[in-house]
Amino acid sequence: MKHNGAFRFLFAVMAAFALTLPIIAQEQETSTSRTRSTAETQSSPQTKEMPAAAKGQVSTGQKQEVNGLVLRREGDNLTVRAYDGKVYNVVVNDATKIRERKSNPFRSAKKYNASDLGRGLVVEVEGRGNDAGALVANKIQFSEAELRTANSIVSLVAPVEGRVTGTEDRLTQSEQNAQRLSGQIDELVAVANTAKGGAAAAQESADKAMAAANSANERITQTAESLNNRIASLDDYEVAKTITLNFKVGSAKLTPEAKAALDEIATQAKDGKGHMIQVAGYASADGNEDANRRLSQRRAEAVMSYLIENHDISQRRLVTPAGYGEARPAADNATRDGRKENRRVEVAILVSKGLSSNTTSATSQLHPQQQQ
Repeated sequence: MKHNGAFRFLFAVMAAFALTLPIIAQEQETSTSRTRSTAETQSSPQTKEMPAAAKGQVSTGQKQEVNGLVLRREGDNLTVRAYDGKVYNVVVNDATKIRERKSNPFRSAKKYNASDLGRGLVVEVEGRGNDAGALVANKIQFSEAELRTANSIVSLVAPVEGRVTGTEDRLTQSEQNAQRLSGQIDELVAVANTAKGGAAAAQESADKAMAAANSANERITQTAESLNNRIASLDDYEVAKTITLNFKVGSAKLTPEAKAALDEIATQAKDGKGHMIQVAGYASADGNEDANRRLSQRRAEAVMSYLIENHDISQRRLVTPAGYGEARPAADNATRDGRKENRRVEVAILVSKGLSSNTTSATSQLHPQQQQ
């Protein structure tokens, strides 16, 4: 079958249009198969292969220790990213001992179930390699504070996953629209074959359809990049507001002024979403260093207890309180006024960048004119 120059150009337009169909947001790779008889386009996302250098391989029978973060869990398989950047496949079985990594030597370590292993958990894994290069875990350890932090991360991830699912639905709709556009191109070809005089009009319509598809593909790519950036920022927090509470010498009792300040910051925190509250206690250099460390811890715990008991703040919203003793002084301990400033607890509201459209809009929800 012979075609004139206008028809060959129209077929070239159709081939270029097929390469511009939308891609799934997270994968961004498409395998396109099209035949001229059916003129149907199908797109299937291809999973990105991790670079070989980033994979953690364990030889069969080799003993290995891995310290890192659980990225995902599928059944009895964990994906753990070690601190050196390598990603390991960790297998959990009935023989795996899952225990607390405790700091108190005078009590027994807690035992946990495999169901406690989830995304965002910092773990220490000991085991041996199997034939597939995975690490079969003999023992997995983590602290109670790390478990609470992981649970908090999961609670923050859930709303974002819902948004991703909705976006994927929109991407699927875009693909269907692109297929309908492709069918319209085929109709133009049939019209051109029966009426040579309409070749110029068919070419013009094909150019417009290709331009529309390119524009849609560009918007989808931008949406995918935005989603990837927001998901990557889930565990990246910034300080939205900080207050400082001062205490009397040797005391961990909250003053009326401190309670009023906590009432205000608790109200602001409960109005926002995707927030955490960080509590850090300190002491001046008066007295014994170990005693001051314990005193600073009691001050931090007093603040946390007040927020929970008086404002119903969920524990998953609270970062484990820490007492730093004489460390990180805010003023000179050689002066009376300086020591007074150092007897303090700092309370900060942290905002997840992954749940805010941008840094400015996230912090503006917490009355930026009142930040200290």
